[in-house]
Amino acid sequence: MVPIRDDNPTQTTPYVTYALIVINIAVFIYELSLAGPSLEAFLRDWAVVPRELTASLGGQTIVQGPPELLTLITSQFLHGGFLHVGGNMLYLWIFGNNVEDRMGHVRFTVFYLLCGVLASLAQWYFSQGSNIPSLGASGAIAGVMGAYFLKFPGTKILTLLPLGFLLLPIRIPAIFFLGIWFAQQALYGLASLQAPTNIGMESGGVAYWAHAGGFVFGALLAPLFGMLSKPRDPYSGYR
Repeated sequence: MVPIRDDNPTQTTPYVTYALIVINIAVFIYELSLAGPSLEAFLRDWAVVPRELTASLGGQTIVQGPPELLTLITSQFLHGGFLHVGGNMLYLWIFGNNVEDRMGHVRFTVFYLLCGVLASLAQWYFSQGSNIPSLGASGAIAGVMGAYFLKFPGTKILTLLPLGFLLLPIRIPAIFFLGIWFAQQALYGLASLQAPTNIGMESGGVAYWAHAGGFVFGALLAPLFGMLSKPRDPYSGYR
């Protein structure tokens, strides 16, 4: 299923969502400008390398590159291919604006980055010895989807449903669209426990535990960030 848009207007302009999309695309364009060895070195420096993160959390010093804890944030802005960045930005475009509208710009920024960090740690827990760089915005966006699921379960999502060679446009309530998505990630995560997985690297697997974990963390943290509060007056100046 491919989401196209939701029937959920906002009262404010989602500046942070727009900025995140622009930054992610700009970083990906920069990745495209790098040659093979340079790109590999760039990703290894700024993506999460589970084995190095494990060593860092164990008190060992990693000589090369930035601190591994910092990569829990920087890895959220890296992508492994056109489909990877395109799919992530589509989901952020559809679901991010409403979550930002409810939380406000500052709280949404903190929420987004925190969900990304926690999602990365969820995936790291199951692949602590992996030496494959882990990257992508999927975990943070999954957190946004978890918050959306909590607040707007009845909102209709215009979705393209594949039927053979045809794509049928239908409107699906968010509780079903996001519920099915989460169930898939959780089931695939269970199935992949005996296989190496990582965050968003198309050549090495899909980060099912980052997706499922990000979704759960997003739903749990959303009330603390004002997701369930009453709508605020858009003209009050308080965002």
